[in-house]
Amino acid sequence: MKELNGQKRIAILGSTGSIGTQALDVISKNPHLFKAEVITAGKNATLLIEQALAHHPSVVVISDDSQWEKVRNILQPHGIAVLSGSEALCEVVTADSVDMVLTAMVGFAGLRPTLAAISAGKPIALANKETLVVAGDLVTELAAKHQVPLLPVDSEHSAIFQCLTGEAHNPIEKIILTASGGPFRGKTRDFLSTVTRQQALKHPNWSMGAKITIDSATLMNKGLEVIEARWLFGLQPEQIDVIVHPQSIIHSIVQFEDGSMKAQMGLPDMRLPIQYAMAYPQRIGSDFPRFDFLQYPHLTFEKADQSTFRNLAIAYEAMSKGGNMPCIINAANEIAVEAFLKDEIGFLEISEIIEKCAEKGSFIEHPTIGDYFESDKEIRQLATMLIRSQVH
Repeated sequence: MKELNGQKRIAILGSTGSIGTQALDVISKNPHLFKAEVITAGKNATLLIEQALAHHPSVVVISDDSQWEKVRNILQPHGIAVLSGSEALCEVVTADSVDMVLTAMVGFAGLRPTLAAISAGKPIALANKETLVVAGDLVTELAAKHQVPLLPVDSEHSAIFQCLTGEAHNPIEKIILTASGGPFRGKTRDFLSTVTRQQALKHPNWSMGAKITIDSATLMNKGLEVIEARWLFGLQPEQIDVIVHPQSIIHSIVQFEDGSMKAQMGLPDMRLPIQYAMAYPQRIGSDFPRFDFLQYPHLTFEKADQSTFRNLAIAYEAMSKGGNMPCIINAANEIAVEAFLKDEIGFLEISEIIEKCAEKGSFIEHPTIGDYFESDKEIRQLATMLIRSQVH
């Protein structure tokens, strides 16, 4: 991997989202170390243009073809190439001018460009957990074949990764992923049956995009992280625990076979794991706020309530079943969350839709990459049909 003896040129897939904007903040504070070589967005052309004028990447991609002309007309005079469409995402990540790809797109859409980047030998700063949830076996196999590092950006997986530094030959007994519990920690199913989109979008500790915030409220985000951890760290399902830690100061814990535990701590600030992945293997200075133990005299821990928050249990079941089941629950969740955000279904119906899709979807024990794409398509259609039948 390229050492930090010059600028590391980074392609940010999803620059207008929460992770992407914070990554650009890290880059702007360290211009001698990093350059935003490529930035991409789905539909937010206005912010993409603003970011491009501030950071002067060589290329931008707007996935929404209808906005290509608008973006091109403004950026082309500044010497910035403008591409559009999903295929362009797979092209730009393979360019010789790209040293690292930060995958910050939300959902299944991040899988194809991540595979293209790995095949081109680009180190991956992975913020798109769905890539490993959906096709963790194939992604990790491809990364090993091309000797490409998968550097986790999720705060929990970054914590585990940091705790494992220098421990390569020491077996892991288990890892413990911490969860804030989201905005509805301790609430009953009766309470959850009436919660609104506005309530679910108010996370107590983290500032994130809408989809991941809802996933945090349902605990599906933690479920997806459990599956992601299985592939990132080569673990069995029974080696991965979840514990609720409302303060979000301990980001996760590794327990070794001698019983010793390592935890990574800090204030909840996604710029830290983003910077750690981009600068790896070095740590670089930052002006981020520092944690003060005296401000947090009580760190507390609780058991995750999998009976009230069914999505965490569903994710564990999907991981244990294997095959394309994680792909099935991911696709169903993406459609269900989108429907909830449009006020088409209630909060508890998110997990109901996912469970129905898990029951009715076509299970494949040993899927190919083509199977994953077909499965994703099938389940999106099934989930949409189930939602429509409830709405009408």
